[in-house]
Amino acid sequence: MDRATSTLVIVSVILVLLALMIVGWRRRARRQGGLGAPLPVPSGLGEPSILVPVLYVATTLAGAPLDRVAVHGLGFRARGEIGVHAEGIVLVLAGREPVFIPVDDVRGSGRATWTIDRVVEEGGLVLIAWRLDGADVDSYVRVTDDRTPDLIAALAALRTTERPAL
Repeated sequence: MDRATSTLVIVSVILVLLALMIVGWRRRARRQGGLGAPLPVPSGLGEPSILVPVLYVATTLAGAPLDRVAVHGLGFRARGEIGVHAEGIVLVLAGREPVFIPVDDVRGSGRATWTIDRVVEEGGLVLIAWRLDGADVDSYVRVTDDRTPDLIAALAALRTTERPAL
């Protein structure tokens, strides 16, 4: 086989693999199309108790850390910030609409070491377990400064504080 034929075969295989990846992503998005969109940030939201810069890693279906949610702008990593308010959590990601997680939809929080396509040091990810339109999901973020313990404490306190009406 000459060099041109070899190159053509390799390029063809790469293009077929890319096409299969696109088809797989679109099928995942179609399968998850029934998931409702995250809530918009309500007007009149109070000041956050903490606001930290994060690297948003992924949102997965609860209990399935390899099953990425591919709809509503939650499918791709991004830089952003997370704010913890008495009313809930606001996740602002670069290039996307902010996501509001009402306090009543927060199922829990904690630390994680891995999720789909990301493994970090022990407890290097912050896990936020929440309900997206009735479906249990887990979101993972990595704090980009040294305030991970502060964010964990604010998330833990979120479920135990008095909440103002929206």
